[in-house]
Amino acid sequence: MELHDTKQTMVQLMVTIFLFILATGSSWAQSSDDVSWAKRVDTGSQVVTTMQFYVHDTLSGRNPSAVKVAQPQSSTNSLGGFGSLLMVDDPLTEGPNKNSKLIGHARGMYGQAAQNDIGLIMVLNYGFTDGVYKDSSFSLLSLNPAMQTVREMAIVGGTGLFRLARGYALARTYWIDPSTGDAIVGYNVTITTYI
Repeated sequence: MELHDTKQTMVQLMVTIFLFILATGSSWAQSSDDVSWAKRVDTGSQVVTTMQFYVHDTLSGRNPSAVKVAQPQSSTNSLGGFGSLLMVDDPLTEGPNKNSKLIGHARGMYGQAAQNDIGLIMVLNYGFTDGVYKDSSFSLLSLNPAMQTVREMAIVGGTGLFRLARGYALARTYWIDPSTGDAIVGYNVTITTYI
């Protein structure tokens, strides 16, 4: 009779521990969703973050967010201005509308690295100002084949919550003004970091 009571007590204890783990949000699959544009899932050994946001790259007007800082000395007849380099401070927003919530900035540079098509070498830091991501950033270093519908680019590091980040960004042009080059680009990002 005593052995049966011990087994029953052990089962009750295990059920209680299991329920406690579920109720407290154990790190086995803990999710942090204090912003609508990103989701973090803690798997126990690493954190996988997925994000969706928009980059507003403005080359025209009185206050452009991208300006040309270098160009080749001789004029080239290449498709996209091979050798041109732009410095950027592009706003990142939650939605595609310029008035949607500002969540950070993409800062760095991109240049035309292809002679016969449009291939931009991207060297950018995506820094965030919203929610748990405030003061965290990831770095992207990759070729952006801008004429493709969806472009995949490599994430090579980061700071804050994205320290030792690795991952990729999928970019899709949401809107472009062909006369000025102004564009809104949607990003879907997947980042993995260690705990």
